[in-house]
Amino acid sequence: MSRYPTRHAVSAGGLVIDDRADGRWVVLIARRNQAGRLLWSLPKGGLEDGEDHAAAALREVREETGLACRITGSLGVVDYWFVWREDAVRYHKWVHYFTMRPESGDLDERDEEADEVVWLPFDAAVERLSHDNERALVQQTPSIVPPA
Repeated sequence: MSRYPTRHAVSAGGLVIDDRADGRWVVLIARRNQAGRLLWSLPKGGLEDGEDHAAAALREVREETGLACRITGSLGVVDYWFVWREDAVRYHKWVHYFTMRPESGDLDERDEEADEVVWLPFDAAVERLSHDNERALVQQTPSIVPPA
């Protein structure tokens, strides 16, 4: 039994895909953990009042990457546990991910939530992802999202 009370959290995010002449590129963000290490992930965040998963994913991607996107499909859901020590709570979190295509914007137009935001070739992005559950989700993309 955990020494922390348990709560549930739901977030949404996206895998932004751009098929270019030189292959498929995707966007990753990085945040520093408490030890100062950069952790690379897909953009994501919590739902605001009245938002569904898709609306939250589009908003979070826009805020964290500077890109306005359109959703092209559902990528899947990952869940994991973590302890937020600031409020001494153990969370079980579900993140609903969507595939997206950029329509406008620029990485320089993002907010300050992420320490870094980059476009990477697909295989390099898969390698750079810090979390196995996101890596597994992204690796299935070629079979569910044909090139544009």
